Amino acid sequence: MPLLENLHLYQNQLNGSIPSTSATAPYLLELRLFQNQLTGPLPAGLGAISRLMVLDLSDNHLSGEIPRGICGGNMLQELLLINNRFSGGLPLGLGECRTLRRVRLSNNQLSGEVPALMWALPHVWILELHNNSFSGRITPDIAGAANLSKLIIHNNQFSGVIPAEIGSLLKLYDLSASSNRLSGPLPVSLGNLSQLGQLDLHNNSLSGELLPGIQYCKKLTLLNLANNNFGGGIPPEIGNLPVLNYLDVSANFLTGEIPLQLQNLKLNQLNLSDNRLSGSIPPIFFNEAYKSSFLNNPRLCWDLHGPCTRSTTSKKRRKLFWLLRASCSFLAVVLIVGIAWIYCKYRKIRKVNQGQLKLNNWTVTSFHKVGFRSNEIMEFLDEDNVIGSGASGKIYKVVLGNGEAVAVKKLWRNSTKADDNHDQDDVFEAEVATLGKIRHKNIVKLWCCCSHKDCKLLVYEYMPSGSLGDLLHSGKEGILDWPTRYKIALDAAEGLCYLHHDCAPPIVHRDVKSNNILLDADFRAKVADFGVAKVVEGSMSVIAGSCGYIAPEYAYTLRVNEKSDIYSFGVVILELVTGKLPVDAEFGEKDLVKWVLGTIQQRGEESLIDPNLGLCHKEEVIRVLHIGLLCSSSLPINRPSMRKVVKMLLEVGGRGNPLGWSKKGKLSPYYHEEVKSTTS
Repeated sequence: MPLLENLHLYQNQLNGSIPSTSATAPYLLELRLFQNQLTGPLPAGLGAISRLMVLDLSDNHLSGEIPRGICGGNMLQELLLINNRFSGGLPLGLGECRTLRRVRLSNNQLSGEVPALMWALPHVWILELHNNSFSGRITPDIAGAANLSKLIIHNNQFSGVIPAEIGSLLKLYDLSASSNRLSGPLPVSLGNLSQLGQLDLHNNSLSGELLPGIQYCKKLTLLNLANNNFGGGIPPEIGNLPVLNYLDVSANFLTGEIPLQLQNLKLNQLNLSDNRLSGSIPPIFFNEAYKSSFLNNPRLCWDLHGPCTRSTTSKKRRKLFWLLRASCSFLAVVLIVGIAWIYCKYRKIRKVNQGQLKLNNWTVTSFHKVGFRSNEIMEFLDEDNVIGSGASGKIYKVVLGNGEAVAVKKLWRNSTKADDNHDQDDVFEAEVATLGKIRHKNIVKLWCCCSHKDCKLLVYEYMPSGSLGDLLHSGKEGILDWPTRYKIALDAAEGLCYLHHDCAPPIVHRDVKSNNILLDADFRAKVADFGVAKVVEGSMSVIAGSCGYIAPEYAYTLRVNEKSDIYSFGVVILELVTGKLPVDAEFGEKDLVKWVLGTIQQRGEESLIDPNLGLCHKEEVIRVLHIGLLCSSSLPINRPSMRKVVKMLLEVGGRGNPLGWSKKGKLSPYYHEEVKSTTS
């Protein structure tokens, strides 16, 4: 098959070896054979004479060495070989393969040093080498890996110091280098990593002071430095990390007292055991949950029932203080009673201000079986847990007692008149009852609602990967390759299709945008924020929508219906394809839709594709672009229904040509009229 460009045979039960003739296909771009039962070595010349861009052979039983010319065409972007039996060293040519974006070689038997230039690949955003036998150092060349987001190299034999140049990787989110032979102090430049979310360096031989400059890593959620040789004290600045919930610095040589600032943290796990700490532990840790967090610190004063007295205090000295205690006991009782009264008053005022009233004052409506109580939620509704804010209210992340996380929206109070409040309460209860009946895999699940005369809360499932808008427009767009973006578009379309066609009465979202499409840990998309005041029967005449997403007919009808949602979804598709914001100074007085149409006239469709996507999926991307333009047509009558949008997206994924396309993959003639009328 000399003209073969793409071969996708993944997730089957193929066995045997990969034919040697695959190395002689000069036009081969993609070879995806992952999740099969293939064995034997790779053809020695694979990649040497082809334009290979994607090689995914993960989850097989392949062995032998990685071919030396694997990047012979200088176009390789993805090298995915995880969960195999490859051995030997990495080809030197990989260090010169500057087109690489994803390198995943974990769970093999690879060894030797990583080529120095491979640490400096400028476009790689994920480098996975864990569970091998690599050795050598992390070289200072890593300063060149400006796009690196995940460096995962644990369970190897890397040695030497962590270079200071690692502090120049401003997009680095995950640094996992545990169970190696790293030594020396941590570089001060780690404090430059403002995007760092996980730092795991346990089971090494690192030494020196603990984390200088760590207070600047405000997004750090996991910090594991256990089983090293760190000395000195625990920096109080760790207590200023707002989202840290996992802290393990056990089995080191840390001395001094435990900083009181650690009480500021919302920790799911804390381990300070096997050190040389002294003094008393902070009061907040006097409970069963932390009973195993301070073991084997002989000089640490630790009593589960409260502050402890030291055994070294002599009996004579205690007698001298007994009389003083007795004489002051009456004053102490009076003082304690006074403080307790003031504290109770303060607690009551604080609870009223935060909407944390007693459980019997709340009306709780559950839509699913829940394993938590409302008072578990109330105590975490403070500014430290805010993860978002919008037109309808603030959103908090709440970690429940069972370890599960939920998202809680606290709605703004709009009216001060009693009658208006009463009407709002009736609308809130009726609409929430309808929303609670929604059951769909692509709609964010509403667990329950809690209402009180001064406060209303909506409790949703928590989506750990955040919003599509945040990933597309905040420097993280490299995480989203085209297959992921396509799946996000399809998931969101199926969610909106359910709202439009399968709900009775139909639900018009009225604020479809990339920030309202949330992603779970596997980047499955779910439509969110369609809640209060968005269940409709018929059309509506109130202001709704976000700038750049509002359908043009709104200006002269002030009415919103399903066609308005479809226009907004079309803008989201254009965002996925171009990587651009819906409104940007780059467009002048135009919005994204008009800018795209004008650019097609001037430079063609290919120029619109987000540079982060490359051109290996060019035809599929352009066909999805056409769907976005079809949805964002200026005339509502020309926009397809969401049911038809879902069908077209499915057909783009390889199930035939979508309705409205010619054999050459172009849209029907009215699409071209749309381009002409807009640009003129």
